[in-house]
Amino acid sequence: MPVQERHDAPLAPLTTFRLGGPATRLITAVTDAEVVEAVREADRAGTPLLIIGGGSNLVISDKGFDGTALRIATTGFGLQGTRLELAAGENWSDAVARTVDAGLAGVECLAGIPGSAGATPIQNVGAYGQDVSQTITEVVAYDRRTDEIVTLSNAECVFTYRHSRFKQDPSRYVVLRVRFELEDAGGLSAPLRYPETARTLGVEQGDRVPALQARETVLKLRAGKGMVLDPEDHDTWSAGSFFTNPILTVTEHEAFLARVAERLGPDVMPPAFPTGDGTVKTSAAWLIDKAGFTKGYGEGRARISGKHTLALTNRGSASTEDLLALAREVRDGVHAAFGVTLVNEPVTVGVSL
Repeated sequence: MPVQERHDAPLAPLTTFRLGGPATRLITAVTDAEVVEAVREADRAGTPLLIIGGGSNLVISDKGFDGTALRIATTGFGLQGTRLELAAGENWSDAVARTVDAGLAGVECLAGIPGSAGATPIQNVGAYGQDVSQTITEVVAYDRRTDEIVTLSNAECVFTYRHSRFKQDPSRYVVLRVRFELEDAGGLSAPLRYPETARTLGVEQGDRVPALQARETVLKLRAGKGMVLDPEDHDTWSAGSFFTNPILTVTEHEAFLARVAERLGPDVMPPAFPTGDGTVKTSAAWLIDKAGFTKGYGEGRARISGKHTLALTNRGSASTEDLLALAREVRDGVHAAFGVTLVNEPVTVGVSL
């Protein structure tokens, strides 16, 4: 079948925010070869290119995208023993469910995260004590600079917190396939690293539970925070966590603690998670809440989720500018209160904070 192509095509329906104007041209590719050819064609013509997977991490301008939008709709789920290979277009949450059904551990706490498999290494997707860098062995990608398909090892992906080589140089690589090494623990999960998960399950951190039970627990926790897609629930019309958790140097952390004591009192201790390299990660959700932006904040068409302060949401008729206005208000308010600058997690297209 010929590659699907549309002109002046709406992009909002392809994003979980349901925001953004049209693309000059939209191509839907269902094979790796179609993906590569579409990218080559755009590059050779000098046409701006926007890659779209599940659309769960995109904030697109109300004016849309003046160029070619390429929607990657490839499929492929290959499981041999504990080795998993996913095509970039595979639905990530569905793939997690299939690995759990196969009795394998390693990604069960990443259940319910919207989007496609190809996006997971770009953002080093993580939640509830797991991130994909712990299980990814290789990423197969098209290198636009050298015009060849390459295979990058885990180390070559340069994974850090919500970051990777792909995010560092977003115009170079197009992910085609992602390979994982999972664990056969007799149907049990990987050791639970996240306190909330362990507490909900009534076990200690480091314990294992049935992988299915871990997945179901995470799905319930995510749903309670509006982090599982539901077309009827506007709290899920979002990109999940809009801001990343800030990582502070020792000096920055000391200044932050002084601001907390000044604003909230000397006995208040904000969340702190040492990263192992001398820096400290704190909670963006805590910062937002303590700066006065509580659940449900806002009176316009874009508001903070009623279930989680980290999610900015489209209440049904918002524009991208509505969303950005709210994001700027939250970012600036947190900085004024605590001296910490929040950084957006979603990728912005044609706009910026």
